[in-house]
Amino acid sequence: MARTTDSPVAPRVSPPDLPDDLDDAEPRRGAELIAARLDLAGSADLAHSSLEQCVLTGDVETLDLTGATLLDVDMRDVRAASAPLRNASVRRLRITGGRIGTLDLSGARIDELELRDVRIDYLNLGGAKAADVLISASMIRTLDMPQAELTRVAFDDCRSDEVDPRGLRATDVDLRGLDAIAFTDANSLRGTTLTTFQVQQLAPVFAAGVGIQVRD
Repeated sequence: MARTTDSPVAPRVSPPDLPDDLDDAEPRRGAELIAARLDLAGSADLAHSSLEQCVLTGDVETLDLTGATLLDVDMRDVRAASAPLRNASVRRLRITGGRIGTLDLSGARIDELELRDVRIDYLNLGGAKAADVLISASMIRTLDMPQAELTRVAFDDCRSDEVDPRGLRATDVDLRGLDAIAFTDANSLRGTTLTTFQVQQLAPVFAAGVGIQVRD
């Protein structure tokens, strides 16, 4: 894939556009919420809902946003064992603070996503199509990106135990700020940007991928 001299291009991420006044609301499946504040507890079913200019906080077992549409949404210090957003449509979603066991964005269509100062045990981007994503000051134990299409994605001061990029299609994906212990398939990192140190760490994996046997 051809690159310009300015590559990688930084993600274009802006904060959610929120009104000064928000109305309190309760989560419900298929809801249409505008300018609402949701303080979540227990299990929150917002599957196939439409959320516009909303703020979400609270401590939940499951925050179900499967198939939902999110426009200008701010999730603040949310703690959730599971947060499925499979096949969701996302535009300007910011998640700051808190901890999420599983954040499942598989199959999602994403335009502007910011994750900042959040701990995630398992982040799934499998099959997602995402543009303009910034992940900062976060710990992601396992990061899966199989068959994802990512454009203008950057990590800053992040750590991960394992990254699975198999089948990744990457354009301007900057991994220099991601301190990962292991990549399951370094040959799928085409289109990404790495530091010299990261490339040195991955050298044995690169060699194995092209059939080179390395012995001292």
